[in-house]
Amino acid sequence: MAGAVVLFVVLIAVLGDEEGGPENAEPVYAESSSAPSSYAETPAAYASNDTWAIYWYLCGSDLETDGACASADLDEMTKIALPEGVSVIIETGGASEWHNGVEADVNSRYVYDSGGLQFLEKNPSANMGDGATLESFLRFCNKNYPADHKAVIFWDHGGGSAAGVIFDELYDFDSLSLTEIRTAFETVSPTSKENPPYELVGFDACLMATIDVADTFNGIARWLVASEESEPGIGWDYTGLLRALAQSPGMNGGEWGKAICDTFYAACDAIGEGDEATLSVVDLSRVDALMAAYDDIGAESLIYACVNTSFFSEFGRAARKAVNFGGNNFWDGYTNMVDLGDLVRQSGKKLLPEYGERMLAALEDCVFYQVHGAYRDRVGGLACYYDYDGDYDTFNAYVALREENPFRWFYDFEITGELSSDGMRYVRSLAEKYSQAESVSPKKMISPKEDNLEDHPVKLTGDGYAVLELGSEIADKLTGVYCNLAYYDEESDIAIFLGKDNDLDADWENGVFTDNFHGVWGSIDGALVYMELTDEVDDYQLYTVPVLLNGEQYSLSVSYTYDSEQYRILGARRGIDGNGMADKNLRQLKPGDVIEPLLYVFSDMDNADEEPEQMAFDSVTVTSDTRFEEMDLGDGLFVFMFEIVDARNESYLSEAVVFSVEDGEVYLWGDE
Repeated sequence: MAGAVVLFVVLIAVLGDEEGGPENAEPVYAESSSAPSSYAETPAAYASNDTWAIYWYLCGSDLETDGACASADLDEMTKIALPEGVSVIIETGGASEWHNGVEADVNSRYVYDSGGLQFLEKNPSANMGDGATLESFLRFCNKNYPADHKAVIFWDHGGGSAAGVIFDELYDFDSLSLTEIRTAFETVSPTSKENPPYELVGFDACLMATIDVADTFNGIARWLVASEESEPGIGWDYTGLLRALAQSPGMNGGEWGKAICDTFYAACDAIGEGDEATLSVVDLSRVDALMAAYDDIGAESLIYACVNTSFFSEFGRAARKAVNFGGNNFWDGYTNMVDLGDLVRQSGKKLLPEYGERMLAALEDCVFYQVHGAYRDRVGGLACYYDYDGDYDTFNAYVALREENPFRWFYDFEITGELSSDGMRYVRSLAEKYSQAESVSPKKMISPKEDNLEDHPVKLTGDGYAVLELGSEIADKLTGVYCNLAYYDEESDIAIFLGKDNDLDADWENGVFTDNFHGVWGSIDGALVYMELTDEVDDYQLYTVPVLLNGEQYSLSVSYTYDSEQYRILGARRGIDGNGMADKNLRQLKPGDVIEPLLYVFSDMDNADEEPEQMAFDSVTVTSDTRFEEMDLGDGLFVFMFEIVDARNESYLSEAVVFSVEDGEVYLWGDE
């Protein structure tokens, strides 16, 4: 909220001087990408009498405690009569309350097969976010329930590459890191890239379709099924996915993965939660080639950043235009996950001239199948890490996954501002591949802080526009320029912050940015909201809107589609918590729900040290006709500031410009 505090101080300076005076888009169904032609020789089936064992690691967490989500999925499972040779072995734990008779203070094991659901044993409560608990479950399953084809399903919250998966509510939401997961599997079964011990590993959890997850299971499983985006609360359709396997137990993991994807998306779409849904099937036999291509673009990026540190900002602008997952903003938190394919495409040949196309080809070859909704139509099936927040702790969790990773030096350089001696040695090791590597001497990355961007002057044109002139040299250091807006109520002497958008005319080549304020802002049924831009892609934009929903704090996900010029409320979700855990529940609004938009308010304009207070001014009862749309702000004073963001996610606010709106006309304050 630092930007708001600075804005408040400026408001005092600008407004305290008395002499100055004062329609919803149509749903689009999933698009499924067929397998590349190179899959024509891949056998689609095994023997029809082959056996299957599915090891389901079911950590209920708050999803079960608060919403009975695990109980619902167990109930879905029991609606399918399994044939001989197909079994599901389940470990439950991690929730303070279960809604189906499962004991909460122990870890229990069950089997569901042709004989129905049977209790096997219970063990003392153990942290499901600990690798030792996973190892114990895998060892038990392999010993007692071997099969021709084994699958493992992780069920709970996920947080992406750095945060991991399985957040145990009983143990302070401790999670399994990818390193812990790899160690548990390797301890139980020898790995083999030619003949991996598991047919499929799946994550019924958010944000786990990442290149790092795929690399983790290389040599452990043949196929990976996971979602790039946060999953809707209903998760996978266990009735549908088990029906598919029961009817065709001779299918291979790739074909079963397709069934998991199709049934998942159909279930999401049926309840109106398909717009942002994603699910991918990854052929892990092709991960080596993918990782080699990923390292190539990492090395290429590092070399170019050493030659010219403006590469960081250009790459950052590509990352902000690319589809990213889980929010990645101040209000919802940061997952630092971006679609790998879209990041490379947005970078283009200008930034990745040598290896970008090879990266895209390797990704397409690795992703066997995927489904996605209308607002995730550019996804490639796997996400990768991008340092959106500049947090060094998150970065350290990411680099701990793999030592030989060029991006570790790239992001370390970006965050710290200089390349370490170890990073320099790595650059020198690239000399055979890059001629620049032998002689390059990277300079310290100059932060825009040194350009005195805070309170940067804003020029006013004769026709009433505010213009921020930074110049090309400074613009080369930036990843984004946005507009911040606040309403000042003279009668009550309060400032109300309305949010951040990118509604500007931007000339990046010359570093010139011009306001496009026209006296309107977002609202829900006429109730003004705070809204902040989270995704800025070519065809649409996504916003987060903080609200109280029936008294509980949520963020609404709101889309704006350029073709229709309309907004749409996609659902409500809690943000990323302090452990990196993403909320799995995208809750749909229902008639009768009460929404109170939360705004950020300074109520004492004489106190420059005041922190903004989150307040609700309006209450909206949802109906079938509830709409999100721009509303006329009416007459009054509006404070406009440019927000300047650099490659380290540090932001700076320009000096303020005050607009006065009278009878629908916008004036610079004092020019009426």
